[in-house]
Amino acid sequence: MLKPEILDTFVQLLDEAGKAGEPEPTAMSLATVDAAGRVSSRIVLLKGADERGFRFYTNYESDKGSQVESHPQVALCFHWKQLRNAVQVRVEGVSRKVLPEESDAYFATRPRASQLGAWASLQSQTLPDRDTFEQRYARYEHEFEGRDVPRPPNWGGYVVEPDMVEFWYGAEYRLHERVRWSRHGQTWTSRLLYP
Repeated sequence: MLKPEILDTFVQLLDEAGKAGEPEPTAMSLATVDAAGRVSSRIVLLKGADERGFRFYTNYESDKGSQVESHPQVALCFHWKQLRNAVQVRVEGVSRKVLPEESDAYFATRPRASQLGAWASLQSQTLPDRDTFEQRYARYEHEFEGRDVPRPPNWGGYVVEPDMVEFWYGAEYRLHERVRWSRHGQTWTSRLLYP
């Protein structure tokens, strides 16, 4: 569980980043490791933060989904260049699937075209040509015509349960401020780090 002070600091910074003009303040780098130890990183969107951790959604059969399944230890990084003199938030922890009901609830809020896209996309698999994808999309558009689009069984959310959160505040002349929180059992402690 995230210490309230950490969550409050993050939520405040996220809010400030939006007000400072960050074009996509919820964008975060997600780093994962595959079964051979190869590291992958990509940008995903944060879809919620609470005392449990940081949530994102994806196709469970995608590269990131299979990597998280085999190695649940992941890292996140937010970088807000428009905020103050730039702010980063680094997160490390274990990623776990959220409950199906939570994935259902979030999926229901997505635009219909995004819902259909989740059915049509065989995420991370080879696509022979764009027309194949458009045909799959049309197939599901027809299948779910006139009714709500259910969540695909292979699509849902993860929550990253942190054991490390670092707030990095940029400053002139690289005299940055770094505050690192680490969890040991259920106890969080903080310390300053040299920039």
